Amino acid sequence: MLGASAGIACAQGNYPAKPLRMVIALAPGGGVDTSGRLLGQRFTEAWGQPVVSENRPGAGGTIAADLVAKATPDGYTLLMTSMGHAITPAMYKLTHDTIKDFAPVSLFVQSPSVLTVHPSVPVKNVKELIAYVKARPNEVLFSSSGSGSGQHLAMELLNRMAGIQLVHVPYKGTAPSINDIVGGRISVTAASAISTMQHVRIGRLRALAVCAAKRSTSVPELPTVAESGLPGYAIDQWYALFAPAGTPRPILLKLHGEIAKTVVDPPTRKRLLAMGLDPVGSPPDEFAAYVKAETVKWGKLVREAGIKAN
Repeated sequence: MLGASAGIACAQGNYPAKPLRMVIALAPGGGVDTSGRLLGQRFTEAWGQPVVSENRPGAGGTIAADLVAKATPDGYTLLMTSMGHAITPAMYKLTHDTIKDFAPVSLFVQSPSVLTVHPSVPVKNVKELIAYVKARPNEVLFSSSGSGSGQHLAMELLNRMAGIQLVHVPYKGTAPSINDIVGGRISVTAASAISTMQHVRIGRLRALAVCAAKRSTSVPELPTVAESGLPGYAIDQWYALFAPAGTPRPILLKLHGEIAKTVVDPPTRKRLLAMGLDPVGSPPDEFAAYVKAETVKWGKLVREAGIKAN
């Protein structure tokens, strides 16, 4: 073990000296995948080493997380994942610790959820939606990409804070959850801007507010749920990079340094905003504190609401 540690220490100076492996926790084509591949491209351009992206979806991102948790902590195996990383400890029996077994690198982007309704639902804002649902307890359906997903928790938080009873209909992925609200079979959802706003702009859905703590740079015209009548409500969807615990700090700082350059690069920033992603690029220590707070927050909601894995 001592020899391995010495080898890692010696390798820090010329890191990266070989290809990197980025394990992506969700399926191809989604926000986590898109964000991870964009970062991989930036790392390759900056350092001249290829980044091999490997999708390992399943079990709320725990399959990918477990693989990275057990990898050598030398900076060559990285995890790109979502806020699900902070939710899974309350939902699954894990063989890794989502806090102790990882070195947070950076919160790369936030993906604001947009609270939307089908146009047939006669509401124009959050207050009207709450009143509408209160008059119809256990009748109004909302969709999500699965039990315990960010979509699910956004709506469950709305249920609890507003004192309403929307009924959950889980799907296997964001796309089918959106298809059924566009088709009028579901009344309400809270899904990413990239999934919803294309339908809002052509009148297939009506956007009421963003679910994040503050207005989104990508959809600045929408108010937050909190400022629309439900103070204190906030759920920030995020995509972030982790390394295995024990990864040397100089390597973590080099990875974060490139992410920090990426989020302020004008063409990249414009591209991210066009996809409904708000660039962040938080440093490792700040992100580590955020992950701990998120884990406590969502763990409490999962337990109180009795949310179980699919």
